[in-house]
Amino acid sequence: MLVYSWNVNGLRAAAKKGFTDWLKKSRADVVGLQEVRAPLEKIPEELHAPHGYRGHFTHATRAGYSGVGLYSKVVPDEIVTSLGVKALDSEARLQMARYGRLWIVNGYFPNGNGPNRDNSRIPYKHKFYRTLFNTLAAHVEKGAPVIVMGDFNTAHEEIDLARPKENRETSGFTDAERREFARVLKLGWTDTFRHFEKGAGHYSWWSQRMGARARNVGWRIDYVLASPAAMKHVKSAKIHHQVLGSDHCPISVELDDAVLGKITPRRSGR
Repeated sequence: MLVYSWNVNGLRAAAKKGFTDWLKKSRADVVGLQEVRAPLEKIPEELHAPHGYRGHFTHATRAGYSGVGLYSKVVPDEIVTSLGVKALDSEARLQMARYGRLWIVNGYFPNGNGPNRDNSRIPYKHKFYRTLFNTLAAHVEKGAPVIVMGDFNTAHEEIDLARPKENRETSGFTDAERREFARVLKLGWTDTFRHFEKGAGHYSWWSQRMGARARNVGWRIDYVLASPAAMKHVKSAKIHHQVLGSDHCPISVELDDAVLGKITPRRSGR
């Protein structure tokens, strides 16, 4: 089972830069998208269910902001998009899809920057983190395999960004945000990419200024975290830095089919 995550920085914009061609070639079974930035009625029809995928989208109350989407070849048994907290749910940052025993969580975690780039949204960001992982704890405690993928908007360690010293006070690398990410890992979650790759220079987001991507001056802020039961089935984890179309690149994990349990997958009819 091949699962991808990608912050597309606007699905309609990404489509003009080759997104559908990439999707067709990806061989992905499930693709989680972040920062879709449009409700379904404003997404071109050819993006609703391209190349045999079934699409599911949730959009924020604020126009042109946030939003997540899920493409899936296998029809999920259920999809949950609410954490039960209005202030969090209104920004449409979450999809929790169940495939047999496996839960795949697609999350667009908040940035800590306030309107004046003053880090005033860090408490809101932490509330999202804590509410989500508290919600998932019930599944994890029952031994269900769970993966949480998406744009976490946090670089965990110095190795996860090109210029750590210059960004100590920048949202995404403040001590408070890094502590919150570390707290999640201490709950038993595994950073799948770091499980396989210990080296530096691997990033998933680059500023669009001053040729940062060409110079590989980036941040690793996109992750797939695996619960203990899911990690047993993870075969690989990758960052696809060569894929263009957004200021982020796709990331992926491959899991063995046993992670689903004994089910007969329902394929999309499209």
